[in-house]
Amino acid sequence: MSVSKKTRFEVFKRDGFRCAYCGRTPPEIVLEVDHVDPKYNGGSDSIDNLLSACFDCNRGKKHVPLDKIPGTLSENIEVIREREEQISEHQKLLDSIERRVKRDIKDVCKAFKDAFLNYTLKPKFQQVSIREFLEHLPKDEVIAAMRQATMKRYDDRDAAAKYFCGICWQKIKRDRRGRNGGHGDEIF
Repeated sequence: MSVSKKTRFEVFKRDGFRCAYCGRTPPEIVLEVDHVDPKYNGGSDSIDNLLSACFDCNRGKKHVPLDKIPGTLSENIEVIREREEQISEHQKLLDSIERRVKRDIKDVCKAFKDAFLNYTLKPKFQQVSIREFLEHLPKDEVIAAMRQATMKRYDDRDAAAKYFCGICWQKIKRDRRGRNGGHGDEIF
């Protein structure tokens, strides 16, 4: 067959790696590319004239032309389109969440910067520690912890950052104890 590997893969991907005739998928079967209008009758190698077929279905059909693309193929295309749309929407949601988290981190950092003018927290501290605290605590509690730490340790920014971490971890532990009936991280 003169169809390139790249074109075959694109056909398989478009068809959901499923035989258009029987619906089976690898590894149960080996897929091949079949021509809707056979090359024998002048059919082209364009992707619109190709579909995925397992070895048995393709060899059983031989040079018999298809009057139309099998229904399973058009159904597969709709499923693939729906899946792609869902993936796209899911990615948009993840991007939106990431933008919000970055804004929240920036707001927590502003509380530090308000106390220690011209100083910012290290990017790694922002992306690891503050992000972790924001996953477990409401943003306003994390900001309040930062303000409390900077007021308590106003003369030492490193000590303030450590104190901030201690406050947040204590809040997280307290919340866990509350959810577990006062037993900390133990689960009975």
